[in-house]
Amino acid sequence: MTQQTWDEVGGLLPFDEFRAASDAIVANIEQVIEGKTATVRLALAVLLAEGHLLIEDVPGVGKTKLAKALARSIDCSVRRIQFTPDLLPSDVTGVSVYNQETHDFEFRPGAVFANLVVGDEINRASPKTQSALLECMEERQVTVDGVTYQLQTPFMVIATQNPIEMEGTYPLPEAQRDRFTARIAMGYPDPTAELAMLDAHGAVDPLAALRPVSDAETVRRLIGHVRQVHVADAVKQYAIDLVTATRESPDLRLGASPRCTLQLLRTARAVAALDGRDYVLPDDLQVLAVPVLAHRLIPTADAQLARRTTDAIIADLVHRLPLPHDRKRSPYDNRPPTGNGRPPFEPRRP
Repeated sequence: MTQQTWDEVGGLLPFDEFRAASDAIVANIEQVIEGKTATVRLALAVLLAEGHLLIEDVPGVGKTKLAKALARSIDCSVRRIQFTPDLLPSDVTGVSVYNQETHDFEFRPGAVFANLVVGDEINRASPKTQSALLECMEERQVTVDGVTYQLQTPFMVIATQNPIEMEGTYPLPEAQRDRFTARIAMGYPDPTAELAMLDAHGAVDPLAALRPVSDAETVRRLIGHVRQVHVADAVKQYAIDLVTATRESPDLRLGASPRCTLQLLRTARAVAALDGRDYVLPDDLQVLAVPVLAHRLIPTADAQLARRTTDAIIADLVHRLPLPHDRKRSPYDNRPPTGNGRPPFEPRRP
């Protein structure tokens, strides 16, 4: 089978086919995940943005089920890694083994050689093992014993972690968190969705009966469609202003990186395409600001003492940053008019 690398995607899909394929994937996942349409659509948007997803929440809310449901909904190669303290980097990337018959070393691929890699409880592995994912998540390749092996496309790492239990865990370093395009939280279901879950999951597990509704070639064409979504210069400037605001905020010790700016625009393209548009709005960036930016930031000691989370800081920055002046104001923007020009950003003072 011919391996297709990251820069190679399939031909573009007509709009109707794109909408039908994406809606089918979302509907298929919702057979397992009840009442979380926005979360499911964001997970699919990260896949189409060629990014990686970190699912962080308390135990028992369906983090692993969401990852496995997405993986099973597309007919691609899937590998699951249960991260434990004794997991070795070679278990992830692969290892060269000496073959006595050929009297030579041969490479045996690790679990990362798949289209979708589900890493469960990623923060339970040692930093040495966590670092094995750095190259493949950023460069779509793995280097073992001086030989570089390209990964296929689509390629996505979906990792889960529990932020509550800290015993026997190793917090993800900043370099690894920055490689995750978005961080989402499942949250508790509402009573209606939880009642439906009891009916659906009470006797059998719907995940076991889930069948793929798409394949790797279709996903590649979906990605090609997303790459063509238009982003106006004013929207690009708004993304830069938003990221720059995190670097200038007195509440943050570490702001967002240029990689974050790029991934924010890529995810906005995917969200726009899923909403049926071939152009990105500033509203898309506002919706994505918290899931794409918050996990990359480090608050100052004063902000931590005031119990200001990075989610709250980002929400405040989005509210205070002026929208591009050459478009209509958002119906959700209740700030008073500021005049003709774009006022400079004024960081919050303690």
